[in-house]
Amino acid sequence: MKTTHRLLVVFAAALVMLSSTGCSKLKARDHLNKGVQAYKNSKFEQAIDHFQQAVALDPTLINARLYLATAFAQQYIPGADTPDNNRFGEQAIDQYKQVLQVDPKNINSIKGIAYLYLQMKKFPLSKEYYKKASEADPNDPEPYYSVAVIDWTQTYVPRQEERAKLGMKPDESLPAKDKKACATIKEQNTANVQEGIDNLNKALQLRPDYDDAMAYLNLMYRERADIQCDDPAARSADLKTADEWVDKTMATKKAKAEKQPAGAIVMDQKQ
Repeated sequence: MKTTHRLLVVFAAALVMLSSTGCSKLKARDHLNKGVQAYKNSKFEQAIDHFQQAVALDPTLINARLYLATAFAQQYIPGADTPDNNRFGEQAIDQYKQVLQVDPKNINSIKGIAYLYLQMKKFPLSKEYYKKASEADPNDPEPYYSVAVIDWTQTYVPRQEERAKLGMKPDESLPAKDKKACATIKEQNTANVQEGIDNLNKALQLRPDYDDAMAYLNLMYRERADIQCDDPAARSADLKTADEWVDKTMATKKAKAEKQPAGAIVMDQKQ
């Protein structure tokens, strides 16, 4: 009898726990739904509160974490370097990373982290996550494009800084002005320039009319041209290729515009 009584007590306790867990999950979903409505109405602080309660009630509710991350990201203002603003960015990244602990190939989380790091100008981390996005979805051209944008930024800025130190005019070439400085920049930038060109070509293989990628190929070939220290012929060839990509970009944009119905708005592709 005692054994039977103990079993009944254990069974009753298990039922209470299951009931409590089920109730928490229902409450979590209720907060998730309320949070989604608040988010759709641009009430982001209210949405964040509901999503946080949903996650607290049911830590396994991935959609709640994704919405929470997105709501934090919506509050982040790129370029505003303040503690509160940076906190929004870091909180969004933290929630995305918690999603990845459960679902390592969640593409929205990977790209969300990559984009936030890009806006924060944490380029190595951004590039790392864009590369992870390409591994998770090799047929998506946008992460390849985004890596190339980072590569261009990391080459253009130091090259322009070097040009400013030398007091160069816009139409002066770096090799002609100072071959030693050119050689230094070439050593620093060649790997990024080539990686950028390779990634842009990959993006265009996947999306042949990707005019943003074409525009950056123009920029990348100009970067390569300006660090051709010992090879004027190679410099000229790169500038010619850059000009060809300008023409291709314009032709592609024109073809897209002609395909649009009258009065339609053409949306730029986002990275």
